[in-house]
Amino acid sequence: MSEIPKLPERLLHDDGKFNLYYLNEVYKTVAYKASIQLSKELKEELTITAGIWGGQYLIANEAGKARTNIVRLYCLVNLPQNTPLDKKENLERLMVFYHQNVTNAFSNYGFNFVDPRWGEPIPYTNKERPTTVLQMWEKNNRLKFFRAFYVWNNRPWIDSVIYDTIRNIKVIKEMLNRDRRPVKKPTEEYKFLLQDVLIIFYTLYDALTPGFHEHADPIMKDLMQKFLSGLHDPEAVEEEYLNIYSNAIVYGLEEALEGPYKKEGLDIKDVESWPVEKINWVPQELKENVGRSLTDRFNNFKINLKNNKT
Repeated sequence: MSEIPKLPERLLHDDGKFNLYYLNEVYKTVAYKASIQLSKELKEELTITAGIWGGQYLIANEAGKARTNIVRLYCLVNLPQNTPLDKKENLERLMVFYHQNVTNAFSNYGFNFVDPRWGEPIPYTNKERPTTVLQMWEKNNRLKFFRAFYVWNNRPWIDSVIYDTIRNIKVIKEMLNRDRRPVKKPTEEYKFLLQDVLIIFYTLYDALTPGFHEHADPIMKDLMQKFLSGLHDPEAVEEEYLNIYSNAIVYGLEEALEGPYKKEGLDIKDVESWPVEKINWVPQELKENVGRSLTDRFNNFKINLKNNKT
């Protein structure tokens, strides 16, 4: 690790909005501190990295300030294989160190995370090395929860984001599969789905085909504007779901990943059966378009914060 990460002096802007660049720095620092603690205890150097998960940074202002209120915090944590973490008891120790560091880090910004729970395997991840999750709740209800996804193979954050998009597409396809009738769900579930569609669309934006852009861009821009303006009416939310369903949006998103991985002999529709060394692995083609775009976004956040463009 070339530069030791440090907790930022602030996390929130004066109006209470999160800064996504600073949030990413908090996650990096928590992972670093947990790595140091576990390495000392096990007497073997272990490198654990982490970064933000979600999509708020895709629509943040030029300095990384969120445009809407954030009520749930998500991050991706990357774990090395073929280390003492392969033993269950050592992974349990990591979870203890991790929730302690999350609690300590966020207490600096007035948040009080409690009741840690971990170990649940996540669907649509590798059968031999499934992604697992740690979740904590905010005691004072300033946020709903913090959730960390632990993914095997310690690769750069950008790779981890792209790889996890495969899982997320499989999740949203449960409700967007055109071979099945539209699914009746509570309003909140529709909203979660629509948010994930937006996250995936704008994450993969530079990898989408020209034909899909022509079809989907107007639909997604309209949906984004409705979210930013406040999308609350149950009938309007369901109407947006049906619009995404009927326009087969999930298939264009799937196509953006399917081709590059297929060239490498990997089927994104069967990611559960991939060799464990391919967890978190991303083809160069996707690194160059999607990865470069995400890297540039955070570099620009950093530059603009230094120039006091808040």
